[in-house]
Amino acid sequence: MASYPEHLQYSREHEWVDASSPAVIGITSLAADALGDVVYLELPEVGAAIESGAVVGEIESTKSVSELFSPVTGTVVEVNQAAIDDPAVVNADPFGAGWLFKVEVTALGELLDAEAYAALAE
Repeated sequence: MASYPEHLQYSREHEWVDASSPAVIGITSLAADALGDVVYLELPEVGAAIESGAVVGEIESTKSVSELFSPVTGTVVEVNQAAIDDPAVVNADPFGAGWLFKVEVTALGELLDAEAYAALAE
């Protein structure tokens, strides 16, 4: 059984949230592995108002293009320019340097703890 960092929360669409302030958003190792080699990221703009559950960007890999969903509602305050410049970091370190964007959160979406996400991922 894969393990997922306990301090994070997870969406059913395979995004993770570090609910500090601002919240940090990324995709899980399961999503990164399923995508294959990530070659391009389209992330929301800084200042964009985003809604939990809404499509906020795209992740393109050598296999496919997948929509990126926001697990929270709020305003984007930062995007990971290093990940845009070198998308391979999303595969190499999805829970660390491969984070995608930061949000000043006004509402959390329906999120799972690590144990519930691991059960969903099975």
